[in-house]
Amino acid sequence: MSPAARTIAVAWTGASGLPYGLRLVECLLQSGCTVWLLVSKVAQVVARQEMALELPSRPSELQALLDGRFAGAPGQLKVFGREEWFAPIASGSNPADAMVVCPCTMATLASIAAGLSRSLIERAADVMIKEQRKLVLVPRETPLSVIHLENMLRLARAGVVILPPAPGFYHHPATIDELIDFIVARILDQLGVAHALTARWGEEGRNE
Repeated sequence: MSPAARTIAVAWTGASGLPYGLRLVECLLQSGCTVWLLVSKVAQVVARQEMALELPSRPSELQALLDGRFAGAPGQLKVFGREEWFAPIASGSNPADAMVVCPCTMATLASIAAGLSRSLIERAADVMIKEQRKLVLVPRETPLSVIHLENMLRLARAGVVILPPAPGFYHHPATIDELIDFIVARILDQLGVAHALTARWGEEGRNE
């Protein structure tokens, strides 16, 4: 399936690391993917604290802000409300091709592991699991408790990709943006989306 034909659901939750989520959406749109975006209430707080970025609560206003920021094709990005239960991603009859929760709070991870589906983010993730679609969680927490690890193990056994934002340094990053791109590149690899964000291990002349 070509990237232009793929629909990727992305959720931003209230863990530290929203720059990863923003860059991921930007790269997906640049690749030609359609992006369905979900944003938790606490993610708005994190965006303000980490990036001085005000994310409107109304989906239509957030849609307008992000359309201006990312300049994707018309209709390529769709923002859904947190309890928009008639959104396509709420049903296995019309799921996204894949979903990424980036960043992912431990509360969200635990809820997905328990199958609670109390919000559209949790329900969309539950749909991915039951429909056996790719689900990638990018949990940002340290250190990890036994509870965190057991929840991750439960999800991994269900086929979920657990991808902590732990950047490598073999490509000699000189900026924070390069560290962000390292993680986004790993997410795009999991989704099968082509990119040239970072050098790959073993590429001649690029890991010296």
